[in-house]
Amino acid sequence: MSDGYTVVVIDDHPLFRKGVLQLLALDERFILVGEAASGAEGLAIVQAQNPDLVILDLNMKEMDGISTLRAIKELDLDSRVVMLTVSDQSSDLVAAVRAGADGYLLKDMEPEEIISSLAEALDGQMAIPERLGRVLALALRDDDASQRNAMMDSLTEREREILACLANGLSNKLVGRELGIAEGTVKVHVKSLLRKLSFRSRLEAAIWAVEQGIKLR
Repeated sequence: MSDGYTVVVIDDHPLFRKGVLQLLALDERFILVGEAASGAEGLAIVQAQNPDLVILDLNMKEMDGISTLRAIKELDLDSRVVMLTVSDQSSDLVAAVRAGADGYLLKDMEPEEIISSLAEALDGQMAIPERLGRVLALALRDDDASQRNAMMDSLTEREREILACLANGLSNKLVGRELGIAEGTVKVHVKSLLRKLSFRSRLEAAIWAVEQGIKLR
């Protein structure tokens, strides 16, 4: 996107929120359009601004990060939502991904790594530290695999190809290039396959597909 990515930051810790804003200001790709100190305030800003990216804290008072995430996803916008948190607990990670998070980053990561991971999330790639990816894969493996494997039969051939591309970490643009279709068409297929497989995010679908050994032919 030549004009940059619009961003909303939601975090109830003023000092850390300002730090994120300063970090984003160092990269001209990111354009801040709103900041909030609570989930309710953030939800209102997201609904009004429809940003490309929402950076969301997990542990907030009153309306916590998971509740805020679910509410944002219910708006059915195209916004990517990336959790930025101190928690590396597997239960928090799994809850966030199952609620529809497009990424899960830790506040103790290097600033450069956070920026690159946010860009990857915007590009449709998996924005999650490698060690947390392994934790998530184990959690998804414990799901009712037989039921989800049966759901695979409902996917079209094109949706299966796109799922394999997600497993390979390809962005929408690269999926389109790989399959010779428009990026907008890729987005439509991704939404369809997520719905059919009962996934809330492409991150969850991609990690599950990797675990299932789904690959491009």
